[in-house]
Amino acid sequence: MRFTRQLLSALLGALALVALLLTAGPASAHDAAESSSPADGATVATAPAKVSITFNNTPLGLGSQVKVTDAAGTDWADGKVEIVDNIASQKLREGAPAGKYTVVWRVVSSDSHPIEGTFAFTATAAAAGGTSAPVQTAGTPQPGATQATGTAPESSEPFPWSIVVFAAVALGLLVILGVLARRRLGVGDRPDDGDAGK
Repeated sequence: MRFTRQLLSALLGALALVALLLTAGPASAHDAAESSSPADGATVATAPAKVSITFNNTPLGLGSQVKVTDAAGTDWADGKVEIVDNIASQKLREGAPAGKYTVVWRVVSSDSHPIEGTFAFTATAAAAGGTSAPVQTAGTPQPGATQATGTAPESSEPFPWSIVVFAAVALGLLVILGVLARRRLGVGDRPDDGDAGK
């Protein structure tokens, strides 16, 4: 009888915890990128002095990274990522050439989980002091450069922490059930007090 009450209490507690986690799930969604400058897939007159990503919340400054690479794979990022309010900005070195750029970013969201994403843009002319090689149009890639078959999403999907929490709760429930079952079996194997006195 005692075992049944313990089992029922453990099950009710686990169910209450799962219900609480499931109802709190949507409210704890991670931050997300809302836009970028230049916009994903945009063509700008010259290579910009900086790129930026706007988020729906203010990201943390710790561990932020933004890489801005040209078609040759050269990273033009200059210095650290600057975060002001909900905008993360990365300056570019002077002399960035004309051509296609890929921006890969990674920040720590306001709920302390890392989020990342990528976007691309094309500069029709070089920045001040850069080389002014003509920009090839779509369908005629530059020599030695591979043309992307599609654009990457602006931001990656957040990690499904709710699944991890659910699995942890289920594992904990199994451990509790195993311990209770073992205790119950142990009690059944022991001689009762009446037999011990004989």
